Amino acid sequence: MDRMLNVMTVFSILLLGLVLASVRRAHIRVEYSVSWLAAALVLLILSRWQGLLNRITAWLGVSDASLALLMTAGATFLIVLYRLSLMISHLKDSNIALVQRVAILEFRLERLDEKTKAVS
Repeated sequence: MDRMLNVMTVFSILLLGLVLASVRRAHIRVEYSVSWLAAALVLLILSRWQGLLNRITAWLGVSDASLALLMTAGATFLIVLYRLSLMISHLKDSNIALVQRVAILEFRLERLDEKTKAVS
């Protein structure tokens, strides 16, 4: 169990470092990094605070703390992925609306160009 907790600690610290480095290099936007930072902090807290992990194990009704840790980590990453899916859906809807507005503007510009050519 201690080995797994140590591996989870290293993993969460690596995730924190990777996300912060990506934000610093502008590979990921700050608003998208918040979910990953929160997930890494949750994993770090659970891997270092065994009392909390034991409470979660009892609350979940599982027999092993490592199983509870993996279930909690999986649930955390599912929440992160759901949040990112919501953001992607919103961006797709915004992109569609933007394309439609550009098409309307192009149509109006073409009509205006035709009118100016007809007057000349």
